[in-house]
Amino acid sequence: MNWERAWMVLAALLLVSAAFFVWRNNLSAAFVTAALGSCAWFLSYRAKLQASGEDEDEDKPGEEPDEE
Repeated sequence: MNWERAWMVLAALLLVSAAFFVWRNNLSAAFVTAALGSCAWFLSYRAKLQASGEDEDEDKPGEEPDEE
């Protein structure tokens, strides 16, 4: 399981738990849970961007430093 998928699963679980807290009329817990879920979603997006950046780096040939 890669990090992107793990963060996305955590974001989904936190979203469901935030909806549960709203249903139970515990708005402060729902806000904190939803905020953590959005952080997990952004971390998932960050992991996706890092993975795509690493793929692009592997495709490019390495640049040799200039020797003077």
